[in-house]
Amino acid sequence: MKLGINGLGRIGKLSLWHHVSRKHFSGIVANIGRDVGSSLEDLAAMLERDSSYGRLGTYLYGHSCPQVIEELNEEKGTMVVDGVPVKILRTSRNPCDIAWQENEVKMVVDTTGVFTDPTTDPDAPKGALRGHMQAGAEKVILSAPFKIKSKGLEMPEDAITTVMGINEERYDAGQHSLISAASCTTTCLSYMIKPLMEKVGADKILSASMVTVHAATGSQQVLDRLPNAGAIDLRKNRSILNNIILTTTGAAKALSLVIPEMASIGFMAESVRIPTSTGSLIILVLNLQDDIDSPMKRSDLNRIYKEYADNNSYLLFTEKQNVSSDIVGMPAAAAVIEGSETHTRTANIQVDLAKAKADCLVAGADPILNVPVTQGVVYGWYDNELGSYTNMLGDLTVHVSEDMF
Repeated sequence: MKLGINGLGRIGKLSLWHHVSRKHFSGIVANIGRDVGSSLEDLAAMLERDSSYGRLGTYLYGHSCPQVIEELNEEKGTMVVDGVPVKILRTSRNPCDIAWQENEVKMVVDTTGVFTDPTTDPDAPKGALRGHMQAGAEKVILSAPFKIKSKGLEMPEDAITTVMGINEERYDAGQHSLISAASCTTTCLSYMIKPLMEKVGADKILSASMVTVHAATGSQQVLDRLPNAGAIDLRKNRSILNNIILTTTGAAKALSLVIPEMASIGFMAESVRIPTSTGSLIILVLNLQDDIDSPMKRSDLNRIYKEYADNNSYLLFTEKQNVSSDIVGMPAAAAVIEGSETHTRTANIQVDLAKAKADCLVAGADPILNVPVTQGVVYGWYDNELGSYTNMLGDLTVHVSEDMF
C-alpha cells in the first residue's frame, strides 16, 4: 500500500522522514504541484537536510550513516529513500487534479494547511479536502484542525477529529473518510487534560485556561513586511526573529472535539509565539472545587500524571529541569510533564449567593458561602514538529491504514 503526502512543508517533509524510517508503506507519493530549484537533486537536498533536526541519514542511523537518497530519475520524478520508493508529483496543486489514482494511492495525508474545510465541494475552483477522494483516495488525514467557513453548517458525518491514545476508538472505518489529526497544541493539551478527567472528574474542574509558548511557524515573517489588504492581525507581519508575538490558538475548540466533557468547563486558550524553530510549552492553569480537609497537593497532581505515564507511552513524566531544546526530537511524546514545576494552592473562596441565582437560599440565612478551591499549574513540553506531532500523526496514519489492506 502506498501513502500519499500532499505538501512537503514542515509536517509533510517530516512525515516523509517518519514513514521512510517506519517502512509500513511500500512506497510514498508526495505531491508539491510545482518545480523546486533547477532539478530533482535540489529537492532531494532539501529532503535530506533540515535546520532543526539535522540530516535524514543521521536521523535514521546516527553519525555513521550511509547515503540514504539514491536512484534519482529526473524524468519520472522518482528516487529511493533508504530503500523506500518515493515519487514526486510536480504538476497539480488542486487536490481533485492530483494523480493519486494513477499512482495507486488510496490514503493521503494533507499537510498543506490550505484545505481544512470538510464541507467544501470536491470540485471547488480553489481546491478542497474532498478533492483528494475525487482524485482516487479513499481516506484523507488532515494535519490540522477542521475549519468550517460557512456559518450554520455542521460537521459532516464522514469527518472526525482524533488524537491517538485519546479517542482513536471513535474512528469508524466504514463511516469516516476525512480524519483530522487536530493540531500539535491540541495533541499535547489532550494528554494534559485526559489524566485529570479520569482521576479528578469534569465535575470538579470549575474552570481552566492555558497558554502555549509556541515556536515559530512557516506562516510568520522573517522580517517585517506590509500586511495584505484587509488583514486584521498586524502582528503576524512582524519579524519572528526579534519579537515575542501574541496570537491566537484554536486548541480549546478542537479539544472539545477530542474530549467532549470539556464542553461543560469554562476553558480559555491563548498563544504566544517566540523566536525558536521548534519545541513548545503549554502552561495549564486549573481551578478545582476541593475538599478543605484534604486538598489537592502538588504531589497528588504529579502522582496522577506519573501513574498515567507509566501506562501510556504517549505521555512522559519527568522531574528533571528541562529547557525547550531538550524536547526537540523526543520520540512519540505527545506531552512531557515537567513535574518539578507543578504547583498548587488551596483557599476558601467566598461566594455571595445574594448576587447569584440561588433558589436554595433560605430567607434570613447568611448569603456568603465558603467554597474550597485549589488552583493548580501544570507545565507540559511538546516538540510541535517531529518529536510530538509528526510521530503522533504517523501512528494515526498507520492505525487508519490497517483497515484498508
